[in-house]
Amino acid sequence: MTGSIAAVGAGLAVIGAGLGIGKIGGSAMEAIARQPEAAAKIQTAMIIAAALVEGVALFGVVVALMSK
Repeated sequence: MTGSIAAVGAGLAVIGAGLGIGKIGGSAMEAIARQPEAAAKIQTAMIIAAALVEGVALFGVVVALMSK
């Protein structure tokens, strides 16, 4: 029973990361479309934010799987 709960927690962490990175990417593309001259700054900020979201998701997966 505990293993399945850990799997659900890990799955929720991955789904949350996917939604977060998708939102970041969509917002960045919209910002670049509105202000093309700022594309480099927007892209840098997008990559940093996506890496932070991915790190938090990885931490969530590890915590979920270690909570057996």
